[in-house]
Amino acid sequence: MARIMILGGSFGGLTAALELKRLLGKKADITVVSEDDKFVFVPSLPWLSMGWRKAVDITFPLKQTLGQRGITFIHEKAKGVDADNSKLITGTNELPYDYLVVSTGPCLAYEEVPGLGPDGGHTESIFTLGHAEKAYKAWERFLENPGAVVIGSVQGVSCFGPSYEYAFEIDAELRRRKIRSKVPIVFVTSEPYIGHFGIGGVRNSRRMMEDEFAKRDIKVVVNSAVQEIAPGEVVLKDGAKIPFQLSMFAPAMKGVPAVAPLGNPRGFISVDGRYRHRQHKNIFAVGVAVAIAPPEPTPVPTGVPKTGFMTVRMAKTAARAIESDITGESAPAETAIDVLCLMDMGNTAAFMKAAPVLPPRQESAFREGKRFKWGKAAFERYFLWKMRHGLSGLP
Repeated sequence: MARIMILGGSFGGLTAALELKRLLGKKADITVVSEDDKFVFVPSLPWLSMGWRKAVDITFPLKQTLGQRGITFIHEKAKGVDADNSKLITGTNELPYDYLVVSTGPCLAYEEVPGLGPDGGHTESIFTLGHAEKAYKAWERFLENPGAVVIGSVQGVSCFGPSYEYAFEIDAELRRRKIRSKVPIVFVTSEPYIGHFGIGGVRNSRRMMEDEFAKRDIKVVVNSAVQEIAPGEVVLKDGAKIPFQLSMFAPAMKGVPAVAPLGNPRGFISVDGRYRHRQHKNIFAVGVAVAIAPPEPTPVPTGVPKTGFMTVRMAKTAARAIESDITGESAPAETAIDVLCLMDMGNTAAFMKAAPVLPPRQESAFREGKRFKWGKAAFERYFLWKMRHGLSGLP
């Protein structure tokens, strides 16, 4: 029986574990190791930070879902990987494996910009459950004494979407409360232009995003690097200073310390078209842990996003590749990474399709409409139901 370790219990890790069990059944002993004991529907964290969702609405316990499928769950933080001897090292044990799937998500590099982040810094974050809950409390305090808002993404960021969503949602909520005129909003980004998203834009995204920000009277500062975040003030590297009463900035990401030695200088892991490590053939990586080179150099460094849709596709391909190794069946075809994304815009939403994610593309689309906001809410409920019940094989 093959011993398969899955490191991480979010989109990639949970999908990989359930798919491997579905494909291999009793041919594999599958264990998920995660420092988080809950699955979190990360795309809904901006909603939670606005008070539009509660934690109970977008989470469920991993142990119960995995246990019902005969998958072992270990709630523990990984300390490292002994790739030469095929062992996953935790704080209390060394766990041998025949195959390892790395789906750790990112290490959020707040320390790379002084004053960035909610833990010892001066900005909010919407990139973890705990930080989003803290951001909601900050939002409640802000509403008692509203003032200037600065939202953005620092240099090196690869996940731009949540910052866009947060800006649009704050605008919509302030208008609903009829206090928008009291709150100047500035959107600061390392992208060379608005709507770039780290992937060179999608179809008409630049023009559409410029129009949407102008329509909402949100000032945009592009192609900017942040020097530091001082109390109540964002200091850009060109010397400009932007005051704020409330601020949220996306941080750059890097590989988590436990697996960073398997990757490049930023700790992201280079893989082949089936997400197999290029040196260690029994290690696979999916999601944010994977190294993807940007499509073009930008004046201020940007990275490539890895969405939940992309991560699930990677995890299913990796699971099929491991199945083929164990059963001797033909390996899955190598396919380019596509992306489908629904980006909330407060009272409406945008639909984005890029196939493949990096240009040149076979297909692309970027459209706006209220139906996409309804679609995003419906997908949230569907995906949580599907994964809570272990039905990873459904579309």
